[in-house]
Amino acid sequence: MNFSEVFKQSNQLCKVSPDGKYLATCVQYRLVVRDFNSLQIAHLYTCLDPVMHMEWSSDSLFILCAMYKRGLVQVRQAAHCVLPRRTHDLRVTVWSLCTKSVSYIKYPKACQKGMDFTADGRYMALAERRECKDYISVFVCDNWHLLRHFESETQNLAGLEWSPNGCVLAVWDSCLEYKIILYSLDGRLLSSYSAYEWSLGIKSVAWSPSSQFLAVGSYDEKVRILNHITWKKITEFEHPTTIINAKAVVFKEVEKRPVVGSEDLSIHQLTVDNSLFSTQSKYEITQLPAQVPVIKPDPDRANPKIGISALAISADNRYLATKNDNMPQSLWVWDMLRLSLLAVLVQTAPVRCFVWDPHRPRLALCTGNTKVYLWSPAGCVSVNAPVEGSFQVQSLFWHCSGSSLVLLSKEHICLCYMEKDMMPR
Repeated sequence: MNFSEVFKQSNQLCKVSPDGKYLATCVQYRLVVRDFNSLQIAHLYTCLDPVMHMEWSSDSLFILCAMYKRGLVQVRQAAHCVLPRRTHDLRVTVWSLCTKSVSYIKYPKACQKGMDFTADGRYMALAERRECKDYISVFVCDNWHLLRHFESETQNLAGLEWSPNGCVLAVWDSCLEYKIILYSLDGRLLSSYSAYEWSLGIKSVAWSPSSQFLAVGSYDEKVRILNHITWKKITEFEHPTTIINAKAVVFKEVEKRPVVGSEDLSIHQLTVDNSLFSTQSKYEITQLPAQVPVIKPDPDRANPKIGISALAISADNRYLATKNDNMPQSLWVWDMLRLSLLAVLVQTAPVRCFVWDPHRPRLALCTGNTKVYLWSPAGCVSVNAPVEGSFQVQSLFWHCSGSSLVLLSKEHICLCYMEKDMMPR
């Protein structure tokens, strides 16, 4: 791996344009757009207030910056035009950057994920709340014509998400009830699934890239896989405290701090370079049966740290990665072809973020230290980010080409360039 120099950012606001050509970061009031290959500044904008949210348009021509304190949104274009808008009403406002027209949608529901677009950008689904009932509206994005409006069979809708092919809309209830409902594009009820009653329900949902499977994580520490033909459960994955599956490999991170003699020290190393004192780590394969570190959740606190909070399926639909909140140091990898546990990565610190390579079965993760971790069917690797100062990796994401990773610390970013022959297919 090779690493770039470090750049500043604020509020973890750093995104690559959909075409992969530009890297946008926000530093307080400033929006900085860099050429991704050279990292040279292409555009520099000053906003009216600190930016709290940033988003690229799908064609990579516009950047949206939201300033929550002012209730203000600014849309930037490479031609340096600014389109400011302000709203304080409880509604969704749609501004056309082509015709300059404005449309309003009333009664949006404030929930975990109340709005979603199809992958091709043709349709938008919006959750609404009217007269103590949940409704869903489907709009055609070309002219914002209302395609369908129907009542949702949920008690308290918590989120919705289109399948990658845009044919099915998954809708799930709040955590107080385990219920997920599948609707067609025209609003027909396809199926409804509930695994149990009278206990905390759904915590996370993820579609497979092929739209053939829907993974549902819940507070009972299980993941259930639904198929796209009957929308019935084909299997469920448990997260046991003791791993006895002989086909699974348990990779345990082992740390080792290097011993440094006084003759190895210099003023520069003591004041600037911390690589000399960096804790090195590697993975060791643990013999079975293997114990997984567990924390006991506090039952008196809201949103207890238990259950499957994060799911991700690889680009080839072959592997599923999961995180169980009361086993925060472990990342689980499942084989979707054999429907069995394949690997468990036991880290020395809680897993903060994990994401699949957009083209290859390669998983990157971080735990809030100076390292980047990678898993593939070939094995695991731990790499220390050799940057000056203390760069604690809080989150990361892949470039759309899969050739590099963007690493984010609390106030900085760094690019990690992957070697072509690293962790082969």
